[in-house]
Amino acid sequence: MQAVTLIEAPWREPLDALAGLADEPWTLAFISGQGQPWSYVMAGPDAVLECADDDPRDPFLTLTELAGETVPIDPSGPPFQGGVAGLAGYELGDRVERLGLPRSGSWPDLACARYPALLAFDHKRQRLFAVGRGREAASRALDWLARPAQPAAAPRADILADDPDAYEAAVAQVVERIRAGEIFQANIARRWRGRLGSGARPFDLMARLTALSPAPFAAYLRLPGRAVVSNSPERFVSVTPDAEGFAARTQPIKGTAPRSRDPGQDRELAAALLTSPKDRAENLMIVDLMRNDLSRVCTPGQVKTPELFKVASFANVHHLVSTVTGRLAPGCAAADLFRAAFPPGSITGAPKVQAMKVIAQLEGARGPFFGSMFHLGLDGAFDSSVLIRTAAFVEDAEGWALEMRAGAGIVADSDPASERRETETKVAALLVALTSENAGVSVP
Repeated sequence: MQAVTLIEAPWREPLDALAGLADEPWTLAFISGQGQPWSYVMAGPDAVLECADDDPRDPFLTLTELAGETVPIDPSGPPFQGGVAGLAGYELGDRVERLGLPRSGSWPDLACARYPALLAFDHKRQRLFAVGRGREAASRALDWLARPAQPAAAPRADILADDPDAYEAAVAQVVERIRAGEIFQANIARRWRGRLGSGARPFDLMARLTALSPAPFAAYLRLPGRAVVSNSPERFVSVTPDAEGFAARTQPIKGTAPRSRDPGQDRELAAALLTSPKDRAENLMIVDLMRNDLSRVCTPGQVKTPELFKVASFANVHHLVSTVTGRLAPGCAAADLFRAAFPPGSITGAPKVQAMKVIAQLEGARGPFFGSMFHLGLDGAFDSSVLIRTAAFVEDAEGWALEMRAGAGIVADSDPASERRETETKVAALLVALTSENAGVSVP
């Protein structure tokens, strides 16, 4: 394998670079906000992998084979210097537990590609690198910066929400099942559907969200006839190589409060969230679940919880976030952790398997929603998001049909109306970006 080549270029915003590539199949971007240091834009893969529900291959093993053997990267460059990246749909979890989950038909369990070239954006130092396996690949990434871009426009979407009464009834049913002892918690989602206006593109939503509501794990993926735009605030699992092997981390989100324009009231909302017994209980259940998932592939005694119940504030919500860490056992790598923890505990529930059965009965197939976007680097490093605050698009003869989902963690004392309002708070930024003509955005 050729050594990694880094070519530094004058600074540009990641969205600016993405604009010229956004309509090409297999263009993929991770656009970081709120303190995450690096963003990446990539296109032109040299191999692609799609695993449908009837594909007999082991998707996690196939992912590892596509990535190839780990090799060192340039320590002066970005953490991700090429490798495999893509989308894991929620039903990929059926390859782990074999629950017979319903399938959407429109989305594969796994859609990823191997990228020999990319653009990497260091937000802290305002530095931009064209990265490639060899100078030719790096030069090709550099050329992307000269691509002409169609200006982003207002998406102008018509959106219809699923029946709120039906959602509240589903929540009430889950509460009864929790009280009967079947499960402790389940994340039940509500759906919004619509269609982009004539001439609008999925990239237009990505541009609008980046301007209005930057998120640490935002991502964009353009597939043939499909696209995913995610404004996720949540990391799923990450793996970092070091002198002792591989360090693992997950940062589950559970517990939500709306924000206020009034600073004093906003502080009160955050403080109330931090002390809320219900929200802390939700979070702790998922922390315990994630500790168990990490323990499957980590050295015994190495799984720890260095941070519990931290309030993280985003554009329109406060969340409770906890951190669980571990060290992968000898012989284990990123794909083993991905398998052990998938799908994310924060959007399933506890116990995970039974919660997934309840979700399947009430929601049907989830497709890309509540799955993950990920990248697996040449050196074995891995990072991934939970696909919440996400819109999925399917192209047809009339343009782009879209769907969004937002969920709430249901526990024994959940109030159906309050949980329904929580889903509306979570989807609010997406709705504003899709429907407001006055939400300005500055991109080429």
